Amino acid sequence: MSRKINKVAVLGSGVMGSRIACHFANIGVEVLLLDMIPKEGGESTDKSARNKLVNDSLQATLKSNPSPIYSKTFISRISTGNFTDDLSKISTCDWIIEVVVERLDIKQYIFTEVEKYRTPGTLITSNTSGIPIHIMLDGRSEDFQKHFCGTHFFNPPRYLKLLELIPTPKTDSAVIEFFEDYGQRFLGKTTVVCKDTPAFIANRIGVYGIMSLFHTVNEMGLTVEEVDKLTGPVIGRPKSATFRTCDVVGLDTLVHVANGVRTNCPDDEANSIFSIPDYINKMVENNWLGSKTKQGFFKKVKDENGKSEIQSLDLSTLTYKTSSKVKFATLEAAKNIDSLQLRMKTLVKGQDKAGEFYRKSFFGLFAYVSNRIPEITDAIYKIDDAMCSGFGWQLGPFATWDAIGVEEALKGMQQMGYQANAWVQDMINSECKSFYKVEKGIKYYYDITTKSYKMIPGSDKLLVLENIRADKTIWKNSGTTIVDLGDGIINLEFHTKMNTIGGEVIEGINKAIDLAEKEYRGLVISNDGDNFSAGANVGMIFMMAVEQEYDELDFAIQAFQKTMMRIRYSSIPVVVAPHNLALGGGCEMSMHADKVIAHAETYMGLVEFGVGVIPGGGGTKEFALRASDEYGDGIRLNVLRNRFLTVGQAKVSTSAYEAFELGYLRPGIDEVIVSRAHQLSYAKQAALNMAEKGYTKPLHRKDIKVLGNEGLGIVYVGANSMKSGKYISEHDQLISEKLGWVLCGGDLSVPTEVDEQYLLDMERRAFLELCTERKTLERLQSIITSGKVLRN
Repeated sequence: MSRKINKVAVLGSGVMGSRIACHFANIGVEVLLLDMIPKEGGESTDKSARNKLVNDSLQATLKSNPSPIYSKTFISRISTGNFTDDLSKISTCDWIIEVVVERLDIKQYIFTEVEKYRTPGTLITSNTSGIPIHIMLDGRSEDFQKHFCGTHFFNPPRYLKLLELIPTPKTDSAVIEFFEDYGQRFLGKTTVVCKDTPAFIANRIGVYGIMSLFHTVNEMGLTVEEVDKLTGPVIGRPKSATFRTCDVVGLDTLVHVANGVRTNCPDDEANSIFSIPDYINKMVENNWLGSKTKQGFFKKVKDENGKSEIQSLDLSTLTYKTSSKVKFATLEAAKNIDSLQLRMKTLVKGQDKAGEFYRKSFFGLFAYVSNRIPEITDAIYKIDDAMCSGFGWQLGPFATWDAIGVEEALKGMQQMGYQANAWVQDMINSECKSFYKVEKGIKYYYDITTKSYKMIPGSDKLLVLENIRADKTIWKNSGTTIVDLGDGIINLEFHTKMNTIGGEVIEGINKAIDLAEKEYRGLVISNDGDNFSAGANVGMIFMMAVEQEYDELDFAIQAFQKTMMRIRYSSIPVVVAPHNLALGGGCEMSMHADKVIAHAETYMGLVEFGVGVIPGGGGTKEFALRASDEYGDGIRLNVLRNRFLTVGQAKVSTSAYEAFELGYLRPGIDEVIVSRAHQLSYAKQAALNMAEKGYTKPLHRKDIKVLGNEGLGIVYVGANSMKSGKYISEHDQLISEKLGWVLCGGDLSVPTEVDEQYLLDMERRAFLELCTERKTLERLQSIITSGKVLRN
């Protein structure tokens, strides 16, 4: 059966239900969101009164930050209703998802009602996180049981990539196979099939780690700030680390899950770890639950001058205090090690309190995960996938163990009294020295049943730079690597700090195009860093400007512009595949590609105005060009105004779809893909398709209509009005006028057609002139000092 999902019913509009509905709307699915009729609307015949609960819930979700929806235009894909009046509409749905309160009796009542209207063969799932999936089947029909399983989304569903699938003994295997594929390709999830055990995989392991840490903090006398410093980005975990994450999730939620595991897993060898420490119980009693109650491990207060300050909780006295800076010799030793895998070795070997903390934390975790196989899953990679996608870890437990060294860590564990499962020693004895290995671009995992390596399913179908880099690199410099993707397509990746664009990246782009034009068929520019690119190297620009090396700066800007134009006008197709931040130069690079395959979570923008300059790598030119193409579609001054404000307000898209609305991406040419795992493969295929279709180098544009004085009038009047009203500074007015000058093509008496080089020269001159301004230098220095990334 070729199953298609065109319409989904979400039953329950709470925090999770509304957000799940939004994410299905994100991918183009029609959504029916239902909930109860509120008590006060029960007797009313007015639809708005009867749907007040579901409508209020959806509106509250849509107002949340970060947004659950890719674009406001997608909201229309969601229709709302109530269980009494509208449940019959589920008969037209392809998938019904139950997301009501975590009470078995209520869920079973809902399922009884669903059976009255559900069309046989329709998928039906529960988003429960705490109720065993199999006990929900009591009283259900055979067809219901065959098409039923657990689908545990993580909150917020748009941003957290984990989707746990929990089949029952009655679930048709074809249903799980469908969900695995659909979750990955359509929803952009990492789908992990779990056994029906308490808390499934991610929460079982993740909450163990947090509870273990709660006890370790007491034993070692560590502070909240120290723990968050030790458990954040330095070990490849989110910036929210541990205690800030607890505040976001809610301490009551963590306690609920921990109590559930302790009650339902009496034979867990670490059962006592799930007992709640006294200080946590006291926090719950005080209603210090985190963000939802305005205080938890952290609390925002204002001093006598009204200045906000984040205070942290002293766990010994349960009083709040000013946060203090954290320093450990182990962290100092590791800070210059870029490779996370190599950094782990240094951290675990530390001889101070930080090193001791890491040994306790990691060795305890390693023992625990080894003992969860085969209880919660038969395959180690599923535990790593769950932790990386559900908790935002860059390395899962077994990958971390590999990084430290399996045998070395095992010895350390034994010395500290942590007992790994016997299968780990069996693995070592069988001459398998690591949990994972990569051969010919395919990743394998150690299978405890066969005592041999097995391919991770799907590993042979996806392009993963980390897996092919060792064997397929054809050229590299200090900031870039060129990798052969096969079929005549090569990939350029950059790996500078924040993937900023400096001389080494410019060299890499030109080298990649040279190689592609001579020996290959096309080029993809993508990378597997946290961000595609935060833009140009601001530090380099600042140093040249402060030293008044304007000739060198002029040369650097020319080189940047010429490189962007090479991307546009090379003799081979160039596809850019951005993700996360694509700011400044990263945005300009995308705007000059033949095609962009943007991940849905791409935050794109020309943010140079915030530095005190205008886009100088072809971005301003490109906006003038695109405005010219739009002038025939409407009132041209309105088109100019919209383009001007996008750059002048440094607007950054909140998704790839919004990048179309802001004019950074082109309808009908550029595309969005929701699956990050499939992005590189799809980008490669796009380049290959263009090559096979017959790619011809585009001609330089000489027909760009600029408005001259007609446009400058509105720019200057607008900037002067904003300055007079004290909405912008004198320096901002200057930048605005420079931006308008380029977009309008300068002081031209009538609208005129110009070529791209004319606009590039104007853009570069304006950029250089602004770099001589004191205010620009002050802004540059401030950004460098703070280490902030420009985005609004």
